[in-house]
Amino acid sequence: MNKTFQEQFDGLIEKYTELMVGESDEQLQEKVKMWALYNHISKSMPPLTKHWNQLYPEAKAEMVEIVKEIKELNEAHRAAQRKPE
Repeated sequence: MNKTFQEQFDGLIEKYTELMVGESDEQLQEKVKMWALYNHISKSMPPLTKHWNQLYPEAKAEMVEIVKEIKELNEAHRAAQRKPE
């Protein structure tokens, strides 16, 4: 893969994470990538997601926590943006 493209795509993920949750450290970027990819897979190939969830219940529980964390961070970020200063 082209190094320039990889850097540009990493920048896209960094900005997306910042816009979603208000910050964009590397750990959050990884969680947002997992969240986005899992959501896409679950919508485009639900049987695959169901199979994976059954095969790896501990991983499913971790994914549920990641989804919950991203949702909470996003809601808090949106609420903070709405507050008048």
